[in-house]
Amino acid sequence: MQIMNLGSKEEACHYVANELLKQIISNKKSVLGLATGGTMVRVYEQLVNLIRINEIDLSEITTFNLDEYIGIDYDHPESYYTYMHDVLFNHLPSWNESRIHLPNGSAEDLEAETKRYEALLDQEGPIDVQILGIGENGHIGFNEPGTPFDSVTSIVNLTESTIEANSRYFETIEEVPEQAISMGIQSIMKAKRIILLAYGPKKAEAIKRLLTGDITTDLPASVLYNHPNVEVILDNNAYLSEEEDI
Repeated sequence: MQIMNLGSKEEACHYVANELLKQIISNKKSVLGLATGGTMVRVYEQLVNLIRINEIDLSEITTFNLDEYIGIDYDHPESYYTYMHDVLFNHLPSWNESRIHLPNGSAEDLEAETKRYEALLDQEGPIDVQILGIGENGHIGFNEPGTPFDSVTSIVNLTESTIEANSRYFETIEEVPEQAISMGIQSIMKAKRIILLAYGPKKAEAIKRLLTGDITTDLPASVLYNHPNVEVILDNNAYLSEEEDI
């Protein structure tokens, strides 16, 4: 695992956007694993700009998102389908919609949907670059503490802390979905390369625990130590030296 503190949020996001750009340029048929949430907004803003100025055709790029809420329609303003189109896909007309993949949280048969998505990952993958955020409790995707490391795409129950963290996007906390479909930890670990991005003081405790090197299901992100090609990209506020305390 390579850990880099790039000082500022802007530099950290710029690095991730550049790495995605380099992957797209190196292989016009790349498979990208994408994440959502506030952490990624600036990454996608920068990536849109970089793709525009390089005049890159994205029609053969395939994308897979980590997760989607259960209980809200895909066109709900806070669905991850809406998020991805608002911050990335709608800004670049050469994306091929048939190559954009998110779990369907409104599927009539949710169990069948998890199996379909996992099979599609195996069919189209492996993912060349998977980007990740980290939850305040150490989750990756929506794989909450206690999730087995051999988990595959499944229906997951969100913890109170995750619901609370996501409530800032909804008018009331009662509106926040309590379940999601998420890539499993094993699904994530199939990627050839993983980049985890974290910035801001709210992520400092999770990063501090991650940097101890202890591998435990109590901190799902710690499984990344078992992957051969992982980078953790931080800003000053997320990074704490061993001597510092929160």
